[in-house]
Amino acid sequence: MSIAFQASVIEKHIEQATAALRSARYFEAEGAADKALKLAHEQCDFQRMERIIDHLADARYRRLELALDVGTITIVDTLPEEEFAIEAGCYLAQPPLVGAHARRLRLAALESEIPVAVLCREPLTMLGLCPIVAITGGATIRTKIDPPLDPDNPDLDWFIEALGLLGDSAIESLDPKASAVRRIDALITRLDALPEHEGLHRCLQDACREAADARSDNDEPAAKPDNRS
Repeated sequence: MSIAFQASVIEKHIEQATAALRSARYFEAEGAADKALKLAHEQCDFQRMERIIDHLADARYRRLELALDVGTITIVDTLPEEEFAIEAGCYLAQPPLVGAHARRLRLAALESEIPVAVLCREPLTMLGLCPIVAITGGATIRTKIDPPLDPDNPDLDWFIEALGLLGDSAIESLDPKASAVRRIDALITRLDALPEHEGLHRCLQDACREAADARSDNDEPAAKPDNRS
């Protein structure tokens, strides 16, 4: 498959995402933008990655808004053996469920085009902090925050803040000495675990811009030597 053909496929996905966003088809937009990002990442096409992230972040933000607008937080501590009906809104998974269960719930909702936001909390620490976690195949994101005032009935403000702090923790865990390309790989993995975090998208976009600029500099022809005496 030629580079030109691959680029045309990426562009088609970008066009699809753009059209879907304009028509408020946010799940379609997210799917198309995500495909474009993955293809561009495989090709190390950092310039297109930078463009795609705007579409992807916008679609995910709109999806998150739909989930938050429901105004409900459902605490789940068990999942039935068979598939269960998922409704729009926010979900807080807690023991004995773990991060893998929360991920399964989020992916099932995404596949069914149901807007949800999912968090997973772990047992309180000895200091009374609440660990929250998100996982993917290649990364575990975890941080400790203040628990909700009412653990059995957490409010939406706490839930939103927890999402933000978990994403901030994912950014802080990056190796600041890593190259832009390595940071891109790490951020792609973290976004797979926590796709609703705006800051992760912007951090990835910055890394893509840096990688594209570095490549452009390296591709510049060497300056002719100055032979003047």
